[in-house]
Amino acid sequence: MEQFKIENLYTLSETIAADIFEGVTYPWEVLPKIKDFIVKLGNSLPEDKYEKRGENVWIAKSATVFPSVYIDGPAIIDEDAEVRHCAFIRGNAIVGKGAVVGNSTELKNVILFNKVQVPHYNYVGDSVLGFKAHMGAGSITSNVKSDKTLVVAKSETGDVETGLKKFGAMLGDMVEVGCNSVLNPGTVIGKNSSVYPTSSVRGYIPPDSIYKDKGEVVIRNI
Repeated sequence: MEQFKIENLYTLSETIAADIFEGVTYPWEVLPKIKDFIVKLGNSLPEDKYEKRGENVWIAKSATVFPSVYIDGPAIIDEDAEVRHCAFIRGNAIVGKGAVVGNSTELKNVILFNKVQVPHYNYVGDSVLGFKAHMGAGSITSNVKSDKTLVVAKSETGDVETGLKKFGAMLGDMVEVGCNSVLNPGTVIGKNSSVYPTSSVRGYIPPDSIYKDKGEVVIRNI
């Protein structure tokens, strides 16, 4: 399924984690690998730019991390990132250069590319957010199906069995998610697309689109 492939969703030069995508076809294939990848990468980071704080937590010296933040390793907070008041990073998280993790936002098993913004009351779990992706206040990724069955990535042209019980959302570069939206398990949103506020999104949204409601997706005027 071409639309699900890594090269059609992400600019790999915009993440410190580019190497984790080598040898895989779909971005969700990296989710089980994030923990070990962070430990390996973290131990190779230059000490003049990154400080190790606690067990398997590396924070760039140029990053801003508020005193009230909780970070459980493994985790990497890259250069010029900002992690704000009461953010909760539960582990297996890579926060990209210049990214913003905001007030009371929770991260778990995620890769945030450079310049990603999850700035207000977001939950992002078992997900990959591309360059400059933005989630509006209160928007979340739902990462487990209610019946606890394995997640399937679905589109109009076909489905892909992921083999994963936990799979939130894959957001391509420059995706905008409106406030208080829910991205259901297995959601994949193509580059440069937007989601209306208070949406419940499921399945695949093509690039350069606007998601208004279920069954109402329009191509953006470029």
